[in-house]
Amino acid sequence: MSKLNLITKGIIKENPIFVLLLGMCPTLGTTTSAINGLGMGLATTFVLIMSNVVISSVSSVIPNKVRIPSFIVIIAAFVTVLQLIMQAYTPGLYETLGLFIPLIVVNCIVLGRAEAFASKNNITDSALDGIGIGLGFTLGLTVLGAVRELLGSASIFGIKLMEGDGMLVFVLAPGAFLALGYLLVLFNKLKTKIS
Repeated sequence: MSKLNLITKGIIKENPIFVLLLGMCPTLGTTTSAINGLGMGLATTFVLIMSNVVISSVSSVIPNKVRIPSFIVIIAAFVTVLQLIMQAYTPGLYETLGLFIPLIVVNCIVLGRAEAFASKNNITDSALDGIGIGLGFTLGLTVLGAVRELLGSASIFGIKLMEGDGMLVFVLAPGAFLALGYLLVLFNKLKTKIS
């Protein structure tokens, strides 16, 4: 598989949100705005890349019986680093995302890529896989957040685009499901035209 395919497959063919339907908890819970979606996506991308690199480099010395717990400890270490960095440099975003940052440790996207890809491939390919899957996740969260923010509060990235408030339902939980459903249909139609 070429290096470019490792990156693009996470964005289109194996998009965690629109194709694999993984990571739905942070997807629906954090995307009340585009900036929240972007922040959560970038945070997860950081953990994905770093944990993939480390897991790829140490997987040959980890005994099979403790493989998954070892992966979780590695992922948790990077989530802790991420939490400390976000608390120091982006306290507003960290406070908004709240509980979803520590939950990256058990995010099925991160653990799934560690088990399915990083533990079986070299460091470079694992890093590129982390970048691709992370970009796909970030793209999905940002688009969903932008749609919900636009329809729910008539703004995007906090910039007011129209007078009025928009439809409150899109800022609430039911709006997340509605917006995601329509985006899934749109993404799958576009994906079939591309393929």
